[in-house]
Amino acid sequence: MMKSKGDEEDYWNSSEVTKFRAFTFDDEDDDFSRLKQSKQAVDSIADLADDEDDVEKVSWSGEPVGSISWSVKETAESSQRSEKELSFPKITTETPSISRSQSGYSLSSLFKGRSRTGTFQNLSDSLSDSSVRLYAPELRKPKSEYKDYISDWSPEETVQRLQQGKAVSLEKFRSLQDKLLLLDCAVSANDGNVITAVLIFLKRTLSKEVLFQEMESRQTALRHLIHYLSETGDQRLLLELLGALGRAEDVALLQYKEHLCIDDENKRRDFLKRCLSLPFSAEDSALVQDHYTLLERQIIIEAADLHAMRGGKVEVFQKFPRKASILKMPLITTLYYCCFYHYTEPEGTYSNPLNIRQTFRISEKQYFVTALAARAKLKAWLDVDALFTSRSWLGFTRKKSPLSFQRVVDILQKNSAPIQVLQEYIGLVDDANLRISLAQKHKCHDIVINMYRDMKDRQLLLEYQRKVERGSVAERKINELLNNSQIRWKN
Repeated sequence: MMKSKGDEEDYWNSSEVTKFRAFTFDDEDDDFSRLKQSKQAVDSIADLADDEDDVEKVSWSGEPVGSISWSVKETAESSQRSEKELSFPKITTETPSISRSQSGYSLSSLFKGRSRTGTFQNLSDSLSDSSVRLYAPELRKPKSEYKDYISDWSPEETVQRLQQGKAVSLEKFRSLQDKLLLLDCAVSANDGNVITAVLIFLKRTLSKEVLFQEMESRQTALRHLIHYLSETGDQRLLLELLGALGRAEDVALLQYKEHLCIDDENKRRDFLKRCLSLPFSAEDSALVQDHYTLLERQIIIEAADLHAMRGGKVEVFQKFPRKASILKMPLITTLYYCCFYHYTEPEGTYSNPLNIRQTFRISEKQYFVTALAARAKLKAWLDVDALFTSRSWLGFTRKKSPLSFQRVVDILQKNSAPIQVLQEYIGLVDDANLRISLAQKHKCHDIVINMYRDMKDRQLLLEYQRKVERGSVAERKINELLNNSQIRWKN
């Protein structure tokens, strides 16, 4: 039976087979209409899926499709497949646990892609859901980073990585030639830390004989090795190294240095006595001899002074009690001690300062400074004056000092010397301007006034008059000079 063209269009537009919206050419360019049609189609598919829930489906394992055990198993298998295929690290955000009754999801929604309310989630909702697992791609590292610290690095690359503080293994350098090449590269890099690291590796992997032999031709590496052994306290290996290199004097000095570890003064003295037979140089041998002699003398002086202090008959020990023992003290400290406590003893005794000066060949200037400081500390100004007094071959006396008198004035001022003593030695300063400056600094008015008088400078004298105290002896002396008509002032 033939239908007209109008009837055919009505048939297709009103058909219930497809359950879709009728197709018209008028909506072809309408984007919104196409989106709406897509959503309706998806909803229809979801409804069809709901209609098929009554049909029991069985998986290959015999478990009903959609059951809890089947869902858990499928979830685990799909997760494993996705990890193997994508090799992406999983980044999950921790969220507080939500009970099933409060959650908008069910086990079936995990596979059907919709919430319990029956509507599908759009893209923005899925991204905002904190429970969704996100996959972040792993960035590719530079090729150089794929080499780990046991890779086949060349000596130059190994040294460069050590300089950069990167992890690197030296175990691949097994032959002697490779190890020495690595050491030469480290020395060429002029990096002490790298040289020391390589030397530690060689010390662990080479025999002592081979190591010592190779160090002899590499002086830079040898110095670093000696310093490393000294810092780590490996005295035995250091002695063997120096002995193998034929450096007997260095061996002797190293053995001599061990006396620092001996606390008992008698044992230290005996040890120094044994060191006298070691193969020192001429200069070092004399110094070791002086050290032994000084310690021996200190032991004798210390015993005598302890006995005198217990007796309570020596006045200087009562007025100025000792603050420390003299044992193990340096030579200059010992000289100062003897100048302080034993200055007047006869020259034949061990504690006499002149005896110590002669025994240990102390220079005149060093002795003078030490004796001056000690006697000034005791306020023994007569002894201080005697240090400067010298007699000429004609019998005349004059003051002479191996130090500049400016330095003498500084030492006396630090020990609170009176104005009369300072004034005497300020007057011995040669430079006139320096003399005036020192006199003004230490308030030695007589020197300043007399110098301005000799210069016949009335203005300087008037200016200095304003600096002295009113009614003082210095002011009266200035007034007498200003009123003296016999002085012809230049201004």
